[in-house]
Amino acid sequence: MPVLRSSPASPFGRQIKIAASVLGLSGKITVEMTDTNDPGDTIRKQNPLGKIPALVLDNGDVIYDSRVILDYLNELAGGDRLIPAKGEARYKVLTLLALVNGLMDAALLRVYEGRFREENERSEKWLAYQGEKVARALAVLEAQPPATVSPGDVPDAARIAVACALGYLDLRFDGKWREDHPNLVKWLDDFAAAIPSFEETRCKV
Repeated sequence: MPVLRSSPASPFGRQIKIAASVLGLSGKITVEMTDTNDPGDTIRKQNPLGKIPALVLDNGDVIYDSRVILDYLNELAGGDRLIPAKGEARYKVLTLLALVNGLMDAALLRVYEGRFREENERSEKWLAYQGEKVARALAVLEAQPPATVSPGDVPDAARIAVACALGYLDLRFDGKWREDHPNLVKWLDDFAAAIPSFEETRCKV
């Protein structure tokens, strides 16, 4: 059985868990806790970058990162489900996915600046630079939220990523994004109501 190397707080790993759930593949993947800060963790051998998520296949091959794993799950489920097979719809999903993954990258870099640097070494300019990326991405999403997800839907990869990004901002930044983004708040509430695995994969710490 393939093994997903991830951690509860990772928004990228959460994308994979939700995707597997909505595709009916959760029972075919084992999730294994990963500590990317531990030099002895095997993730550094499975993915030379030492990053999660990584999917270890039965034959020992490893697929990373989240975008590639989503594509793998899409194909495993028959294709044209998480990611449209071709045409304008495909590139709309992939472009939105790139925007939201970039938002998450910027948010993570802000967290890492505080986690890995002593207070007197932190760069406010760097933090502001990454924060501006998050703000611009949120402004785009607020102005034109993704299509609403209804119960029974299989949301595309980009909408799953949007939900995970907003969930990460709730987790690490006290949900401050909610104050100025009422359309996104409503969108996320609808997503959470329609997709039970969103709550099931929520990090509690």
